[in-house]
Amino acid sequence: MNTLPKLTLVLGGAASGKSAYAEGLIAAYGLQKVYIATAQVFDDEMATKVARHRDMRGEGWITIEEPRDLSAVLSQALPDQAVLLDCATLWLTNVMLADEDIPAASAALLRALATCAAPVVVVSNEVGQGIVPDNALARRFRNAQGALNQAIAAQADRVVAVMAGLPMVLK
Repeated sequence: MNTLPKLTLVLGGAASGKSAYAEGLIAAYGLQKVYIATAQVFDDEMATKVARHRDMRGEGWITIEEPRDLSAVLSQALPDQAVLLDCATLWLTNVMLADEDIPAASAALLRALATCAAPVVVVSNEVGQGIVPDNALARRFRNAQGALNQAIAAQADRVVAVMAGLPMVLK
């Protein structure tokens, strides 16, 4: 029987289909499905997006809402579970907004992914294919997200880019 790789990174642009693809990966293996949601709801638009994602996922998921402390959540995962972390981009945003040390937080996340007992699929936005942002904060975020994506990809067993709902295996 095929097994889910220990760590899979699913990258894509906004509304590319990356979350639906990642959910399908998790569902295909018959393990208990755990969804780690990093989004924080601050407005009606985000509330609608979260509800839409929840509806698309359907029943049978254990949902854990954790905007920043992913190490604690990942350390509790069990070998008979499959974890979907959606998404690293919102997690990084939360870390930045909390004025945390980004390299230290990223290193802690990478350690937690490496030691997690369950296979993990991480969803993340590819933010480096657009124009150069016009302000320092946006450029800092783009650079930090690019570095995080590269570090997760280097550690991952499989990396898939999703564009227009179509997966392209990169690694």
